[in-house]
Amino acid sequence: MPPMASAGGAGGDPQPRPYVELDRDAWAALAAATEQPLTAAEIEKVRGLGDELDLDEVRQVYLPLSRLLSMYAESAADLHHAQEKFLNLRQPPRTPFVIGLAGSVAVGKSTTARVLQQMLAHWPENPSVALVTTDGFLYPNAELERRGLLGRKGFPETYDRKALLRFVMDIKSGKDAVEAPTYSHLVYDVVPHERVVVAHPDIVIIEGLNVLQPARVSADGRTGLAISDFFDFSVYVDAATADIRGWYVDRFLRLRETAFRDPASYFTRYGTLTETQAVAEANRIWDAVNGPNLQQNVQPTRGRATLVLRKAADHSVRFVRLRKL
Repeated sequence: MPPMASAGGAGGDPQPRPYVELDRDAWAALAAATEQPLTAAEIEKVRGLGDELDLDEVRQVYLPLSRLLSMYAESAADLHHAQEKFLNLRQPPRTPFVIGLAGSVAVGKSTTARVLQQMLAHWPENPSVALVTTDGFLYPNAELERRGLLGRKGFPETYDRKALLRFVMDIKSGKDAVEAPTYSHLVYDVVPHERVVVAHPDIVIIEGLNVLQPARVSADGRTGLAISDFFDFSVYVDAATADIRGWYVDRFLRLRETAFRDPASYFTRYGTLTETQAVAEANRIWDAVNGPNLQQNVQPTRGRATLVLRKAADHSVRFVRLRKL
């Protein structure tokens, strides 16, 4: 029997729902006849520390996703041209197709973003695909310390949300070139006077913990804009909290053997920890920062995503949930 897609829950509940859910086999079958554009070497280059990503995962999960995203982008371009013709406007610039990508620390969203960037750029209709992470919009450590927020880094209030909103609005306004600040995970801080320039992209992927946050309500009850208001498509990388916690601890142990031993690293003090001490410290950080942020701020935005990739304990995507049009 061929793999099945469900318009309700993963268990085949016939009750109509606004989502389509496909198990891995059904999802993979959507691109069975499509050539894999990435080589093993290219996949190795984009894979994040601790992520289990191979040719099969890319072919079965990310190939159909990239094809779907490309179709959405093409359809958006067609609608743009039809609207401009209706409005009698002459050759207006097409604004980039913007994809928001959210998920927890250690869930693999950065790897997902890099893989999608590479795969989308292989489709002939998307020659220019830019990737911007929201880490650069974190307040510098000195400012976080001044506000008493350094220990909450990654929570929504630790970002310069106004600057991030301006950046996304400039992208969707069709500006020729838009600049974003950069962030160094080695020194754990924004890099002063260093910018990434996004110029004339066809697609922009914006990746970060809180990109699907709704707009804040001000003291007078008015609601502003959120960056997600300007997304054309959004992806949430999901997994069981216990699995994500385990991946975070595993990644911490790997970093203890690598980046944490770099003299330039902000975290050099962790490089000398024993394995037992490192596990305890990773769990402490998870319980104090990443776990609460996931529960309070990141997970509640999952339902706002256009598409959810649900991972199993071995990092492989097991099913996909797509919002119906």
